[in-house]
Amino acid sequence: MTDIFERLKQDHDRHREMLEKIGDTSGDSAEREELFKKFRIEVTAHAAAEEESLYAVMLQDPDMREEGTHSVSEHKEIDDFLEELQETDMSSPGWIATFKKMRHRYEHHIDEEEEDIFPVAKKELDKGVPEDLAAKFEERKPAEKERAEKGEKNEALD
Repeated sequence: MTDIFERLKQDHDRHREMLEKIGDTSGDSAEREELFKKFRIEVTAHAAAEEESLYAVMLQDPDMREEGTHSVSEHKEIDDFLEELQETDMSSPGWIATFKKMRHRYEHHIDEEEEDIFPVAKKELDKGVPEDLAAKFEERKPAEKERAEKGEKNEALD
């Protein structure tokens, strides 16, 4: 069975590909609009499910709380970028400038999770917990994706 770290990395790899495709688009095209919408929904659902599984456990543990708090605050920062992008005309120079900033921050965030945060959690979590968290993530993500598609926020995370 896949553990939470492998499962999250699968999403991260897909997100990197999505960012690359968006970066290759130009102007207010239907392609850019569709790719960005899919990315926004996917990343929003991913972050919420990640917070409800892995980070919920990390925030309860004094040895992992600092790393968990840091990552959750970065999720909020990325969410703010996504909202700004959603409200900006895709053909404006401001959209692509903000997209580049968001992309840089998000890629930094997922690299940091994979290289720094996940190894700490892997070391601290009891045997079997990473697999249980992967199951919880899989259970939560579809509901969070549906919520993101409707443009609803998960109030428990704000």
